Amino acid sequence: MNDHVDGDAIDLDALIEETASPDAGAVVVFGGTVRRHHAGQTVTDIEYSAYVPLAERALAAVEAEALAGHDILACRIRHRTGRLRVGELSVVVVVRAAHRAEAFEAARFAIDRLKVTAPVWKRETYADGSQVYQQGEALPGAGE
Repeated sequence: MNDHVDGDAIDLDALIEETASPDAGAVVVFGGTVRRHHAGQTVTDIEYSAYVPLAERALAAVEAEALAGHDILACRIRHRTGRLRVGELSVVVVVRAAHRAEAFEAARFAIDRLKVTAPVWKRETYADGSQVYQQGEALPGAGE
């Protein structure tokens, strides 16, 4: 069963319930959505694709890195695949911590890290019918 990456709508309530802890004083939720404009173009939708076995491992690794490197209680990430319309959630990071500063820091780390490590690609479709695969983020140390 896919735990991190699939075509199903993201169940935010389930992620919040799954990460619940009586020791948590903070929950930070980051949600990435499909926006209507990019690089001067009007976006109609984005198609996300992934090499799921590797994406599953990459997102689990980001969760583990967030837990190991930050004073948090939980980190869960979900990323959708398939064609998404403007406004739809494409990715969600949920972090629980005793305090808000650590929760915010870990959530920022997780979303930034997954952008450079997860094999998830996005192809934007524009109002004029053209389509472009987005370049993505540079890998750490690339070009050195």
